[in-house]
Amino acid sequence: AEGELCEFCRDPKRDRTKILVVEEPSTLYAVERTGGYRGLYHVLLGALSPLDGVGPADIRAQDLEDRLKQGGIDEVILATNPTIEGEATAIYLTRLLKPYGVRISRIAYGIPVGVDIEYADEVTLIKSLEGRRDL
Repeated sequence: AEGELCEFCRDPKRDRTKILVVEEPSTLYAVERTGGYRGLYHVLLGALSPLDGVGPADIRAQDLEDRLKQGGIDEVILATNPTIEGEATAIYLTRLLKPYGVRISRIAYGIPVGVDIEYADEVTLIKSLEGRRDL
C-alpha cells in the first residue's frame, strides 16, 4: 500500500543508502532472486506514457522524492524498462532528483549471456556499445 515499506525495505540488514527504482513489483522480485542487490527498492507502479494519459502524478515519483528529502540516500539506481516509456521515466526522474545531489545511475542494457552478437537487434547493440566498460 502507498506509504508502507515492503519486506525488503523493512529489513535492517539492507544497504539503506541505495534505492533501486523499478516500474512494477515483478521487477523487484526478479532482481531480488539474483541475490546481487542488497539495497532498498522503490516501485513506481507504472511508467510515464503521455499518449496513454499517464503523467508524473500517476507514478510514485513524488513518494520517491519524499524519500530523498528524508536524507540518508547516496544513490538512486534507475531500473525502468528499456522502452520509450521507461526511458522517458528515467529522464524525468533524473531531472527531478538531480537537485538532491545524490548519484543517479541507470542499469546497463546489452547482449544477454549465451546469445551470439550477430543475432542482437540494433538498439541492443547500440546500448551495449554505449554501456561498455574498461577491463
